[in-house]
Amino acid sequence: MKVLLTGVAGFIGSFTCHRLLDRGDEVIGIDNLNDYYDVKLKLDRLSRLDVRDGFHFAKLDIADRAGMDDLFRRERPDRVVHLAAQAGVRYSLENPQAYVDANITGFLNILENLRERGTDHLVYASTSSVYGNNTHMPFSVHDNVDHPVSLYAATKKTNELMAHTYSHLFGLPCTGLRFFTVYGPWGRPDMALFKFTRQMLAGEPIDVYNYGHHTRDFTYVEDIVEGIVRVLDQPARANPDWSGAQPDPQSSSAPYRLYNIGSNNPVALLRYIEVLEETLGVNAVKNLLPLQPGDVPDTFADVTDLVRDVGYKPATPIEVGIRNFVAWYKDYYDIKGVAHNVR
Repeated sequence: MKVLLTGVAGFIGSFTCHRLLDRGDEVIGIDNLNDYYDVKLKLDRLSRLDVRDGFHFAKLDIADRAGMDDLFRRERPDRVVHLAAQAGVRYSLENPQAYVDANITGFLNILENLRERGTDHLVYASTSSVYGNNTHMPFSVHDNVDHPVSLYAATKKTNELMAHTYSHLFGLPCTGLRFFTVYGPWGRPDMALFKFTRQMLAGEPIDVYNYGHHTRDFTYVEDIVEGIVRVLDQPARANPDWSGAQPDPQSSSAPYRLYNIGSNNPVALLRYIEVLEETLGVNAVKNLLPLQPGDVPDTFADVTDLVRDVGYKPATPIEVGIRNFVAWYKDYYDIKGVAHNVR
């Protein structure tokens, strides 16, 4: 089938594109290639896709209504995987407008085009950050998520509400996926594993927030992608048992669904760092700091619905995932050895 994939030069987007091409889909990939982080990394991800049959790229900002209208009119995709977004909890405190433009206006442009032209299925990225002040563990898609603690989370919650509205009004099949702390090769430089690796290899201290008391449901990128593709292949359907008297957030009387995609195995941040130390052969110098505004102390995904509906549960242990990341990092940056704090 023909799949429109937004954010194709991004971390998760590039992996998803390879997976779709591997099975023979045609992929129309779009990305605005902004400079939120190293553009070279995005271009290098893209160069690995450009040589593949069935892949077509358009440099386009999802907030560009005219450009998006033209793209949908020209390509008429069968299904859409929407991964483009302004990511990052902490950056949303510095540049909130970027989140409104990309995450709300951009998403509206996609929904409007799908309303006008139709689709078999829209699958879009949400985030574990929507759980906010919720302390009921593990986080369940059946829980209320009305108390976000960052604008990033608020925009993603808004996406879920917008998707439901269009699903209800226009019968648009929509599935939202709440990703839990994705990591792995070709990852984002603003995320902990990438930053820690760079700083530790340079002999620099690493900033460890919440004094290292975080726990995270670290989820390997290929596990995330497997979940995306399996969900994409099962368009959302209305839940005949859904009741407005006892509204369940996970489904609806409209063709609408939500799923967590996480490892279902939270790991203490200090253990995560310990595995990275063992893999690099470097002792980390930790700069222990208080909890950052917008952060939550713990995440833990209940993936019961994902397992039930698509028969899949992420399973890559952090020891394997971190080893794969480090191998990629050293190859990408041509690092032959370690000069500091060698064990």
